[in-house]
Formats: sequence, C-alpha cells, structure tokens
Amino acid sequence: MNLIKISWSNLKDKPLTSFLSISLMALGIGIISLLLLVSKQLDEKFTRNVKGIDMVIGAKGSPLQLILASIYQIDAPTGNIPLEEATKLTRSPLVKTAIPLSMGDNYQGYRVIGTNEKYLQHFEVEYAEGKVFSKAMEVVAGAKAAQNLELKVGDSFVSQHGYDGEGHKHDEQKFKVTGILKTNNSVVDQLILTPLESVWAVHEHHEEGEQHADSGANALKLLEEDGSHKEEHEEEPKEITSMLIKFRNPALGMMMARNINQNTTLQTATPAIEINRLFALLGVGLDTLKWIALVIIIVSGLSVFVSLYNSLKERKYEMALMLSMGATRIRLFLLLLLEGLMISIIGYAAGVLLSRLGLWVMAENVEKNFHYDFNVLSLLPEEMYLMLGALVIGLLAAALPSLGIYRINISRTLADE
Repeated sequence: MNLIKISWSNLKDKPLTSFLSISLMALGIGIISLLLLVSKQLDEKFTRNVKGIDMVIGAKGSPLQLILASIYQIDAPTGNIPLEEATKLTRSPLVKTAIPLSMGDNYQGYRVIGTNEKYLQHFEVEYAEGKVFSKAMEVVAGAKAAQNLELKVGDSFVSQHGYDGEGHKHDEQKFKVTGILKTNNSVVDQLILTPLESVWAVHEHHEEGEQHADSGANALKLLEEDGSHKEEHEEEPKEITSMLIKFRNPALGMMMARNINQNTTLQTATPAIEINRLFALLGVGLDTLKWIALVIIIVSGLSVFVSLYNSLKERKYEMALMLSMGATRIRLFLLLLLEGLMISIIGYAAGVLLSRLGLWVMAENVEKNFHYDFNVLSLLPEEMYLMLGALVIGLLAAALPSLGIYRINISRTLADE
C-alpha cells in the first residue's frame, strides 16, 4: 500500500478544501518570508552604507532627512551650508576624516555628487576601467549607473538640475567620464561622482544665465555694473550640502556634535541614532504584519484539522474496510499525517514562491525610484525555521483528528454501513 499515493489521491478528492488549506498556509508563510527578506535587504543596505560614518553635518532641518540624503541618496537634502564654516569645524583634533558632499544635479535620474577622492577611498572602490577624476568636469561612474546609462570612459554628457531627471539641463557645461567602477554593493554603484569644483562651476553658470535672462529691461544697468558684479561673484563663499565625519573617538565626538547644534547655524545627525529610530518605527509595522501572518498560519492549521476530522468521519467505513483487509492502525494514522504534511509542504513552497514574487515587485519599484537592488533568491536561515514551524503545525493539525482511527470499531462500522 503506497501511503503517499493514497494521501495525494485523498487531497485531490476534495480540491476546494485542500486548496483553501494550502492557500491559507501559503499566504501566512509568504507574508513572513517576505518580511524576513525585506528586513535582511534593508539591514544590509543600511549597514553597508553607514559603516565608518559617525556623524553628518548639514543645514538645519530633519536629522533623518539629512542622513537619508547624504548617506543613502534617497531623499532631498535639507539645504546648503558654507564650506568655510564646515571646514573650520572639522579641523578639530577629534575628527579623523571629513568628506564634503555637494548635490543638486542628476543625469537621467542618477545623482551627480560633488566630493573628493576620500569618498571613493571610504567605500574602497575598484575600477573596472579608467581612473579617478583629476580636475573639474571629470566624473567617475558607479557600476550600476554606468551600465544603465551606457556610459564608458571618454563619454560626455550634460547634467540636469534636481533629482528626477526632468529639471533644467546645464547645456553650457559638459561632464567627461574618466572612470567606471566595479560593483561595490553600496550606494556608490548608483552615483556619478565628480570634484566639488564641477558642481560649483555648473551652478555658477546656471545662476548667471538666469540673472541675464531675467534682466532684459535693465541690460544697460547690468553692463555698467558688470565689473563690480564679477568681483562680488568671485568673493561669493562656496557652499556644500553636507559633510561626512569619522571621529578618532566617537564618544568624545558626541560632545562636539552637541556644541555644533547649540552654537552654530548648522546641525549634526548621528547615523546610528537616526537609523535605529527609523527601524523602530518600521519595526512596529513589521511586527504587526508578522503577527497577522502567524494568525493566518494557525487558521490554516485549524482548516487542516477540520478538513481531516470531517474526512475521517466520512471515510470511517473505508478505514474500517482497510483495517479488516490487514492494514494496521499505525499505517492509517501515518496516512492522515501525510495528508497534513503534504498540505504544509505545498503551502510552504507556494508561500516562498509568493514571497519572491512580492520581493520582485518591490524590487522593481525600489529600482525605479531609488536605484537600489533587492536580489535575494536563496533561502534564508530563518526560512528553514519557518519551514519547521509549518511542518509542526501541519503535523499537529493532522495528528489530533487522526487519533480517531484508534477508536474505530471495525465490526460495528462495517455492520452500520
């Protein structure tokens, strides 16, 4: 007697009931699996990019916004700050490294970031081809940006104002690609990096163009004041968006952060604090969804229990007949257990596939809006425990009604039928 074949036939005999039980199990497993995948992806992305950065200095505003914009490049910055003031603050002996960032432009949706070689060294980048920028208007493209934009060494392009690829084009200034980076699995992959001077040059040109475009009625006056205007323009202080700081002693660095927040027009943000706060907020929602998924799985177990309980009542004569023909009660008990296990296994497999489908849909949206990759397809260790949990629920749900086999009176059941 092939127990697996008989169990499978019994499941097919009641397709709607079996489908309901499997669907509930798959839905619960799928939700928990998806949450595990998303949590892992977020944790990897956030941890990888924030490594080695103790503090961010920027304009007053939301600290979390400052972190998201400066480190993860997924938000608009809080504003600009004077380069001289930021540099003066970072001359403290407590500061080990200070990396300036200047942003505000993009090329077809990929951000063009003004910085220096320290930024590249911080992420330990390697070059697929070409070399680092050496002067203004030269750029190094991250692996993903270069691939999607089809950039190669020697190419030229003009940037656009803003972050969405629909801003004003800076046609007066062209960037030239000098290097393409290897995949780094960090935020660098989706960035186009250039010296700070490039960003200043592009925006000075843009501002001058706007001034001249709006001054048709006062052309003569502007010409007369052109000399003094240039002099003032040259003296205009340079600005950056933010500064990434690494301390020699992070504990003492917090004292410096407090002093900056209280006594200057700038603000500081601590990545560890802000990201923990963000995960705490997200965690409430994730935990709620996990509890909902767990309830769905338990309901699935109850569905299996009711299904097998009713099945045992309906198949009592069949079971008695099999017992009379030599089948043991243990084998019939295992037969019903197998039905519960099959529902759990099929439900688990369907749930894992469902979670991957959900991750793929989410990855498409994240890729479109933020250029981040979500690409985990292998089973996580936590998902193996999830499988064990699903099997236990299936076994328990099947075992309880299956015990009724030991209460079957063969002669009475056959006589009643």
